[in-house]
Amino acid sequence: MGRLLPVILVLAATIFTLVHLAQADSKGVRVVPKILWLLMILTLPIIGMTGWWIFGRPIEEDVPPTAPDDDPDFLRKL
Repeated sequence: MGRLLPVILVLAATIFTLVHLAQADSKGVRVVPKILWLLMILTLPIIGMTGWWIFGRPIEEDVPPTAPDDDPDFLRKL
């Protein structure tokens, strides 16, 4: 079981990264297109995953407030 645990962890992290890649907006992906990220993650799992999380994933800068009390415009109108 000791030798199998790293394989399971890498496989789980690869699946998690592939799901995140599939849900990412193509316009926001950085450095290379999504299809190249997919190939890198599948062929070089640890390097590809690390590259995706550091260099490739979209950075969400302008996330709208989720609750009314987080929205300064809403609070100003009270």
